[in-house]
Amino acid sequence: MNVRALIVVLLLLPAAALAQGFAGLGQTADGFATPAPDPRFDFPRDSGPHTDFRIEWWYVTANLSSADGRDFGVQWTLFRNALAPTETTGWDSPQVWLGHFGLTTPDAHYSAETYARGGIGQAGVIADPFQAWIDDWSFVQTADGFRLSATTQAAGYDLALRPFGPLVFHGDAGYSVKSADGQASYYYSQPYLEVSGTLTLADEVVEVTGNAWLDREWSSQPLSADQAGWDWFSLSFASGDKLMAFQLRSKDGAAYTSATWIGAGGVTTAYPDGAVLLEPLQSAKVADRQIPVEWRVRLPDRGVDVVVKALNPNAWMDLSVPYWEGPIGLTGTHSGNGYLEMTGY
Repeated sequence: MNVRALIVVLLLLPAAALAQGFAGLGQTADGFATPAPDPRFDFPRDSGPHTDFRIEWWYVTANLSSADGRDFGVQWTLFRNALAPTETTGWDSPQVWLGHFGLTTPDAHYSAETYARGGIGQAGVIADPFQAWIDDWSFVQTADGFRLSATTQAAGYDLALRPFGPLVFHGDAGYSVKSADGQASYYYSQPYLEVSGTLTLADEVVEVTGNAWLDREWSSQPLSADQAGWDWFSLSFASGDKLMAFQLRSKDGAAYTSATWIGAGGVTTAYPDGAVLLEPLQSAKVADRQIPVEWRVRLPDRGVDVVVKALNPNAWMDLSVPYWEGPIGLTGTHSGNGYLEMTGY
């Protein structure tokens, strides 16, 4: 086996955990740091990597539209996964990096991934000024916000993101519990990002505007042994309110849920297991699997009862660890748009 092939094998091994959230990380933290209640965040430091934790991501999704009314979705993700709870430089670095690219139109879906080892400059994150990159895919701080760019042979995007609201901390002040057994992560978002820029498709360059949502999460703990996958929703309502909701599905059909209501002014309310109700309504055959591409989402405490429907049911991320991720529209008590990720199907 040559060096390049060996590197690919090393990268693929931990990648199995990445798109599945915290699934597949083993039964213990194995010497890594673990999240604890009552976190104390420190910015800009916490914009950067936490190498004493096993897994971490910088995850951007965007709902976009063109002047002629076409809708699009964009995903840019950088995952960090540590092979050991130590930090060194050069080829001895235990940090493994994985980038995911997604671009969705009503009629097509483009996905791609790229891998890197840490310590050699091919990928990484710097907290201040903020820079996240893998090869030539990048998410970097600018004078008035951020620039997000990535290009593949089939498609690409170059977007300016301007923050216009506060950071949001999920769960108990950023301590987000994932199961009844107590596994948890540190989890915050920047859901207030105004977007403008261009998409490059097979036969055209499209100017777009819209809104984006950044998720930041890190942990070292596995899911419970009986958890098989998750469904994650980010919803932006026309009223200015927002909702983040997820469920982690158990093999017996039960689910552990969590939600954050984000008021139009940025004030948040965390909701525990059982408060948000996520019901699949309609499935489509995607990649020889039945994938729920239409859902009913209810948060009775806020009067939310909406049907979310995929812009393109075939938004399948056909990567080393496949999953579904794409933009959604909303009807019902609230209108708006959002993003949906589904793993484990």
